[in-house]
Amino acid sequence: MQPFTTLTSTPAPLKVINVDTDMIIPKQYLKTIKRTGLGTALFSEMRYKDDGSENPDFVLNQPAYRKSEILVAGDNFGCGSSREHAPWALLDFGIRCVISTSFADIFYNNCFKNGILPIVVSPEDLEKLFDDADRGSNATLTVDLEKQQITGPDGGTVSFDIDPFRKHCLMNGLDDIGLTMEKAPKIEAFEEKLKARAWA
Repeated sequence: MQPFTTLTSTPAPLKVINVDTDMIIPKQYLKTIKRTGLGTALFSEMRYKDDGSENPDFVLNQPAYRKSEILVAGDNFGCGSSREHAPWALLDFGIRCVISTSFADIFYNNCFKNGILPIVVSPEDLEKLFDDADRGSNATLTVDLEKQQITGPDGGTVSFDIDPFRKHCLMNGLDDIGLTMEKAPKIEAFEEKLKARAWA
């Protein structure tokens, strides 16, 4: 998993509340168990017209936001079913950070396991960040995980809270497998003891 330390990007404003996981990645794309290739299907029902062409009104199709790595979204982001394909699709598109006032618990947890930083801010701070995002390519946000701080284009800052263990995992690129591998020496020593007992 790619470590997350600091991230600077033009933020994309998605002013929609209750964005559920089916909106993030519709059910017809859930047949795959690969974490890659889902970026083109991200928000597909909002992003594309019925004939398959792009909807020019959707934020991620607009020139300023096509390469956004930060998504500023409305309340209760990631609600609905627990599909892990939702963070897979966001990450495959290039989104590394989602900022909202609230997240569904399972989606929030899945983000950390897949290298995405979900940040909870107050409604007042979210409005400020939406204002920054509305400025398009003329504005960027910098997210500093070590300082737990978002810096806007005019130098203003927003602080955020994060669980210390999750922060450690993101900054060091540790998913569940990576955490297990950190314990590899202890696991090997334990297995050697078991072998010794079996032959005793």
